[in-house]
Amino acid sequence: MQFPTLRTPRGPVPPGAPGWNPQRASAMPSHRYRSAHERVSVPLADADRGWPSRRFEQAPLWVPVDLRDGNQALAEPMDPARKRRMFDLLVTMGFKEIEVGYPSASRTDFDFVRQLAEPGAVPDDVTVVVFTAARPDLIERTFASIEGLPRAVVHLYTATAPVWREVVLGRTKGELAALVRKSAEQMARLADASAGSVRFEFSPEVFNLTEPDFVLEICNGLTELWDASPDRPVIHNLPATVEIATPNVYADQIEYMHRHLERRGSVVLSVHPHNDRGTGVACAELAVLAGAQRVEGCLFGNGERTGNVDLVTLALNLHAQGIDPMVDFSDIDEIRRTVEYCNRLPVHERHPYGGDLVHTAFSGTHQDAIKKGMAHQSGRELWTVPYLPIDPADVGRDYEAVIRVNSQSGKGGIAYLLQTGYGLDLPRRLQIDFSSVVQREADDSGEEITGKQLWELFSTVYLAPGEDGPLVLGDWRTAELGGGEHEFSCTLNGVPYRGTGNGPLSAFTAALARAGTEAGILHYSEHATGAGPDSPAVAYAECRVGGRTYWGAGRDTSVLTASVRAVLAAVNRAARCDVRPAG
Repeated sequence: MQFPTLRTPRGPVPPGAPGWNPQRASAMPSHRYRSAHERVSVPLADADRGWPSRRFEQAPLWVPVDLRDGNQALAEPMDPARKRRMFDLLVTMGFKEIEVGYPSASRTDFDFVRQLAEPGAVPDDVTVVVFTAARPDLIERTFASIEGLPRAVVHLYTATAPVWREVVLGRTKGELAALVRKSAEQMARLADASAGSVRFEFSPEVFNLTEPDFVLEICNGLTELWDASPDRPVIHNLPATVEIATPNVYADQIEYMHRHLERRGSVVLSVHPHNDRGTGVACAELAVLAGAQRVEGCLFGNGERTGNVDLVTLALNLHAQGIDPMVDFSDIDEIRRTVEYCNRLPVHERHPYGGDLVHTAFSGTHQDAIKKGMAHQSGRELWTVPYLPIDPADVGRDYEAVIRVNSQSGKGGIAYLLQTGYGLDLPRRLQIDFSSVVQREADDSGEEITGKQLWELFSTVYLAPGEDGPLVLGDWRTAELGGGEHEFSCTLNGVPYRGTGNGPLSAFTAALARAGTEAGILHYSEHATGAGPDSPAVAYAECRVGGRTYWGAGRDTSVLTASVRAVLAAVNRAARCDVRPAG
């Protein structure tokens, strides 16, 4: 048995299962868990649900929490230099509200906030957010950290869900509500005594597992206590701290809050999805449709367990729909390098938009579609290239890595790489011929074949036989004899021959026939590889030799020389009877 630790499902097929679905009951202990609907109620009737029919029209306020929530999730938290580099990146990208730390949790975080309090450290249109638990000593230290900052948001949190109340905090609903109110009153007093402008944020941690009316009671009480107004709004941040349901459930929870929060015009409704079920992005998008105006997350989704919601994916999803994300991703690789440096964590190669392989096609059918799409795209503004939701150039990527070749690739991708890298425009039948050569090479090596290797392989198979083969063409010349007739005089393997025809190439094949090699030209094409006078031309010739067809290619600044070499290459390949490169 290959996998002795696995248990192939052997239970009964569920009653009523269709014949096309033979899946059996497994031994997984799924009975130990309750569905989300059994754990929390969402008082929103189907008729009241508005988010399914809404559309995105503009970006929400993005709030990166890389320096706090993301930093707390690192095996090696950021040192001051890394924190500063991350902060500078976020400012440069255009984020206007940035959670910078948990100053009461560590000296590093406290000292970093103090550095930001120095004059000129934070741009005038950027507001820093600091995080604190609902404890008097921690709140005091948090306010001490922001002394001197002209603007700040103090973010208060406490867990509110039943299991957290009962198991972690050991408090009743009433006791927890009183704790939050007492902390909020302390924050209001300290803010009144502060020289800077302080706004407030509250997060009922594990909101998505908390009774909705209990959250409403606490949030509405804080809105009143902090005297929220349109010019000094309160932020109510509703986290999916641990994902427990499909995204539509979270959307229902957010829409319920959106409809029932008091002083709604004085409240910024914020969300903070995590990714335990792998649906953090979907939760955030549906939450915005349900009324959220602000989204907290991390670049590339760093965070505890499976991470916070990924702001890169969210923002570029909007970009791909024609909506300005309001932050700059024009050099995604620089952003990724900085995040990897600061977090000491790699970004996966297939991470949406930012991974090394996300704009890359190996599959032959994908490559062919992209090649045709790129040709169709030329000169057009609206982006319509198959398999590429955005233009890689939008995020600073070039087209070199869009198509890469391995054993799964096809003629379209191979032709695309030779065209973009080396200026070759292969005829379709030559594409098919060369793809079989590449396929064998890839199967033999089991490795990816680069554009440079493709060029070397093409040169060896199709170009080299025109200059080095069994039949050696020595000095040659052409002449027009009049009446449309041409003469080709040459030496072949040192022996002089002469042929005539209705063009230089037909005269050359006549000379070849006199030398004992019958070659009929089935297809011929040529093109320049550049605009300059010294740019070489490339010619392609498909010839029938000995009852079989062979392709040859020639390359020279002279079109005629290139064409003669193309025919000779096909003839020499026939003489070798081997379409593979030597060795």
